[in-house]
Amino acid sequence: MTAIEVYVARVDGTCGKEKDVIVTLKYEKKDEAIKRILGKATLKRSIAGIVSELLYRNYSFRLYGSGKIIFRGLETKEELKSLLRELLL
Repeated sequence: MTAIEVYVARVDGTCGKEKDVIVTLKYEKKDEAIKRILGKATLKRSIAGIVSELLYRNYSFRLYGSGKIIFRGLETKEELKSLLRELLL
C-alpha cells in the first residue's frame, strides 16, 4: 500500500482559470498525515492554528486542520502524486 492510499481519501479539482487541487485526508489518519507534512514543509504563516500556509519545493499550499489540503499551480496528476508521496512518506 502506498503512502497516498494510506492517507488520502479523495482528490478533487476546481474549475476556473487557475485550477486548484483539493486533497482530503482520511479522517482516521489525518492527524498523522498533518504531522508528517508539517515536519517536511516550511511554514509561511499560520492562522489561529486552523490554516497553515506552507511551502515545499517551490509549491505553495494550504493545509487545514480538518484534513483538507489545497494545492495551486500543479500541472499534472503525476506532479501531484509525486508531491504527496514526498510529503507523506
